Amino acid sequence: MSFEIHLTGRVKSVVEQTLPALVADLVASGITAEDPTLWGPDAEEEASQRLGWVQAVSVSRPLVVEITALRAELVAAGVTRVVLAGMGGSSLAPEVITQTAGVPLVILDSTAPGQVLAAIDGDSESGGLAQTVLVVSSKSGSTVETDSAKRTFEAAFRDLGIDPLGRIIVVTDPGSPLDVAARAEGYRVFNADPTVGGRYSALTAFGLVPSGLAGADISELLDEAEATLLEVAIDSPENPALVLAAAIAGGQSRRDKLGLITDGTHIVGLPDWIEQLVAESTGKSGTGILPVVLLPVSPELESKPDDLQIVRIVDEANEFHFRERHEGEVLISGSLGAQLLVWEYATAIAGRMLGINPFDQPDVESAKIASRGLLDVRPEITPAAFASDGVEVRVSDPELAASGTLAGVLDALWARIPEGGYVSVQAYVDRTRLPQLQGLRELAAADSGRPTTFGWGPRFLHSTGQYHKGGPANGVFLQILEQTDVDLEIPGRPFTFSQLIAAQAAGDASVLADEHGRPVVTVTLTDAQADVMTLFEATQ
Repeated sequence: MSFEIHLTGRVKSVVEQTLPALVADLVASGITAEDPTLWGPDAEEEASQRLGWVQAVSVSRPLVVEITALRAELVAAGVTRVVLAGMGGSSLAPEVITQTAGVPLVILDSTAPGQVLAAIDGDSESGGLAQTVLVVSSKSGSTVETDSAKRTFEAAFRDLGIDPLGRIIVVTDPGSPLDVAARAEGYRVFNADPTVGGRYSALTAFGLVPSGLAGADISELLDEAEATLLEVAIDSPENPALVLAAAIAGGQSRRDKLGLITDGTHIVGLPDWIEQLVAESTGKSGTGILPVVLLPVSPELESKPDDLQIVRIVDEANEFHFRERHEGEVLISGSLGAQLLVWEYATAIAGRMLGINPFDQPDVESAKIASRGLLDVRPEITPAAFASDGVEVRVSDPELAASGTLAGVLDALWARIPEGGYVSVQAYVDRTRLPQLQGLRELAAADSGRPTTFGWGPRFLHSTGQYHKGGPANGVFLQILEQTDVDLEIPGRPFTFSQLIAAQAAGDASVLADEHGRPVVTVTLTDAQADVMTLFEATQ
């Protein structure tokens, strides 16, 4: 088998109880036949337009030759550095594909001005703008982050005397605003299957074009997925997608949080891709599965919350040394292509089990609308409740700031976590300069005693952002912003990148607090490098 799954303890019992109904209902073969009725009448119209991913392997085969030829053409011209401007599934799938393949790909899924500048300038190791090709990847063709990146790179190329038409590749749905405009301007365009939603698009042009241009073996990736097609298509208790779906969504007392760990595997970054697939697909109608990306030493593995199901990604699931501490976990192994396909099937099946539509994202637009409103009005920044060692603190409820200390505010935020709740840490900063900030997740999880997620903003808005608003109302939210002198104009727009990312953070906080009543604490680092340590100390 190209995908293996190993179960013990409670989760094994849950799966054994859940599988017979999934097999009897012909769910796997129904998905393979693209039956839109599987998710109920309310989801039927959407599902009828979103099941093209089950045919992605065969549909994408002709792309391989075209992508390979374009890469050879670019390399022959000395263009060896690939930058990808995309959000959500458009960037997360190529990220895991290229990291696993060990080939360089610069991911630009941020509006932090310093990060945008770093993507433009490059470095001595990877080359600079003169050696760069930009892939602009957007299903809708109207995503503000990718549009802003395209405008900025066009101007930067022209400043170097380089024609952008030879350096920008577009991936989008046929007929999208980006498709129409890019073809009219003369850009090279790859169209993806419009019947595939963004988070299910790993094996389509969205995943393959940037990965193939960066040097990943995309033909092998499709071979790996193809070898798994029969396994996931049949209505059998051995179907790995049915087993995985039952493990993460089955049982009367379902565990609604999914701890994801890579442990001794060659696959790099897969939990981040799974996170956006599962969270955005299931987090709606007050229910869902919250993925929590963990390290092998994360605090949750010691505290073992009752509502957290651990899935450990390893190289050999059935041969992995099964120590006592792995009791009750799900161990999975398989090639990257197999993992992508099995998780897509399992997520769609889990959506059916939860009684929701796994193909829409009804709450994603709310934060975008709020951000656009703030960019139009540009209100004065809300005064800080207080400042501590250079860190400004703003809160959704004045009582959260009653202590007057950063540590006290965090304790007050943790105290607002309902039973079965979680912490969401959101960092709207330049992660190329502050990668260590991700370590705050471990400290917050230990300090709060609850499962904790970490997201780079605005990237997570196209991922877990749906779950935050549409899922269970049991999260508390810690936003981290930075003050910086670095800024960058967006050609043709009346706002800069720093204004855009500030509006995105403020817009999301407003929707979370004002529309959904979620507790939000926003801390702003006035001297980012120095203030990170202050934040770390307050969280311990």
